[in-house]
Amino acid sequence: MSPDIHLHRTHALGLPRAREVAESWAEQARQTFGMACRWGEGEHADTLEFTRQGVSGQLVVSATHFELGAQLGFLLRAFAPKIEAEVRKNLDALLGTPAAPAAPGPAGTRGSR
Repeated sequence: MSPDIHLHRTHALGLPRAREVAESWAEQARQTFGMACRWGEGEHADTLEFTRQGVSGQLVVSATHFELGAQLGFLLRAFAPKIEAEVRKNLDALLGTPAAPAAPGPAGTRGSR
């Protein structure tokens, strides 16, 4: 089954600094969303597994990219676009990259009114 939320971000941080960024993201996820997070360190990449009621996923952290995938429960799936936008905003802020433009809304509108 494909994830309800999928993000891929490239970077040039190297693995030690990428781990620091991922740890900051995990702390935000714990505090903001009540996630339980568990680390698995590898030689070339680490995996951060995160869970809470209605959400499970992982963040793969390598020397060159972050790959996040999350499955949402039935009730949260309706909010997938908003949840993904918030996760994207938080990860991009930690990486110091500009946020991606907002996706088109209904009838081709963009942004807030």
